[in-house]
Amino acid sequence: MTDSWDSLKVLSDPTRLRLLALLLREELAVAELQEILGMGQSRISSQLGLLRQAGFVTDRRDGKKAFYSLRATLDPKQLALLRAACDAVADRPESTEDRLSLDRTLLKRRQHSEQYFNLIAGKLGKNYCPGRSWEALGHLALRLVPAITVADLGAGEGLVSQLLARRAERVWCIDNSPKMVEVGTELAKKNGLANLTYKLGDIEQVPLPDRSVDLAILSQALHHATHPQTAVNEAHRILRPGGQLLVLDLKEHDFEKARDVYGDLWLGFKESTLHSFLKSAGFQKVDVTLVSREAKEPHFETLLASGVKGGK
Repeated sequence: MTDSWDSLKVLSDPTRLRLLALLLREELAVAELQEILGMGQSRISSQLGLLRQAGFVTDRRDGKKAFYSLRATLDPKQLALLRAACDAVADRPESTEDRLSLDRTLLKRRQHSEQYFNLIAGKLGKNYCPGRSWEALGHLALRLVPAITVADLGAGEGLVSQLLARRAERVWCIDNSPKMVEVGTELAKKNGLANLTYKLGDIEQVPLPDRSVDLAILSQALHHATHPQTAVNEAHRILRPGGQLLVLDLKEHDFEKARDVYGDLWLGFKESTLHSFLKSAGFQKVDVTLVSREAKEPHFETLLASGVKGGK
């Protein structure tokens, strides 16, 4: 849509404007928009369809869920009109309530994942976890360079870090579950790994300084991130020039129950998506390889992505 009058017509509807104000902040599922706005599915879907036809939003499928976001290629004039319209109604009671409801919805997303990991802390070595196979972990461990500083982002109990700490100079384990941090710290102490330290933190806001590590690892953690690109960007930030990122994660699948059973926010990723995450963050020599396929249904497949931070 190129005509500003048409854009204004779209923005004149209160429901469409409320939807766009939310999508300016966050990609959201239809069910989440229903919950935030307190409206029925048919009404929400109808308005989203009009916004998609008008070129304001785009959608993507993730299993059975449909997620909507603002179109990345939105014309600057359309974007300016949209922001001006949202600013004009920002102080209205319904706009304030929408923002509060959005914050609650995003908090529920994070808590759903955190509750799962708090529940299984201390059991990960015994319980089944999709994508965690010795075959896949072996591929990751083979790329280890000795006497380096490692950051294991979304470390869980630190099964990978426990192995790396036996050769690395320093290993930082970052996890947003207090229970996981407690269990991992105890395991490190029990195994005499004085060079392994846990920090409570989020992989989208890593509590480590810029250019402080040589190797960053995201092992079956990225599909738990609200914003995977942000997590990859953070890995790039903390790496020294010449440092490497390794990402082990599930290939895109349609096992919808993973959201509830394992607390997953994403049903894996396409190879092209992982490649794009690393390239967009600034990594060089990006490679994505399929390293394992599980024999047990639903036959999860694991991808290994790697990239090197440039510069001096």
